[in-house]
This record gives sequence, C-alpha cells and structure tokens, in this order.
Amino acid sequence: MGSNLLANYGEAVAMILFGIGFSNLLLQKNLIKKIIGLNIMDTAVYLFLAEKGYIAGRVAPIVVDNVTSVEAYINPVPSGLVLTGIVVSVSVTALMLSLTIRLYRRYHTLDLDEISTMLKREEEM
Repeated sequence: MGSNLLANYGEAVAMILFGIGFSNLLLQKNLIKKIIGLNIMDTAVYLFLAEKGYIAGRVAPIVVDNVTSVEAYINPVPSGLVLTGIVVSVSVTALMLSLTIRLYRRYHTLDLDEISTMLKREEEM
C-alpha cells in the first residue's frame, strides 16, 4: 500500500487538492472564495489528467530522427484535454467574476446568505 502511494503521489496530490477545493466550494459563504475553490478543483483535474497521460521513458509526440514507433511517445490526448480545459476554465472564471461584480453592485455584499435574505425580502414586496 505505501509503495503504491509513493509511486502515484501525483494522483494522490490531485485528489487532496480536489478535496480542498470541493470543501471550500461547499463551506464558504463568500462568492470569491467559492470561485477560488472551483479553480482549485479545476487545477486538481488537470494535474490528474497530466499524471495519467505521462509515461516514464517516453517523449512528446514530435517525430525526431525518423522515430515513428508508437512506443517511443506519450499519448497526446490528455495534454490536449488539459489545454482545452484550461481555456474553458479561464472563460468560466471570467464569467463568474463578472456576475459576482454585478451581484456586489446590486446587494453590496458577497455573502450568499445575506444575498438570499435580500432576495426573499424583494419577493415579499
């Protein structure tokens, strides 16, 4: 068990990071802290994919010196997924932050409980 964990420390770190981000997302009331938690979770997923795509002793799939054997290269799909995920993550983060700014301008707070209370008061009127 212990040697397995040491051999797969990257995956273990990714799972710990995901847990930290998930707990931050669930337990925090501040919207900015929730966005940070979601970004930590994204980073954990990208780390996990990068760890799974790496094969020791192999290189990036760029043909050099006419080496065309598949066994000489790593799989490029996880790297492509990570790159695409990062682009999507940046876009989603920008959208979340812009919506957070709009919420702050309207309610003058970033606490979700206070915003919910103000929304209920507005509905009652």
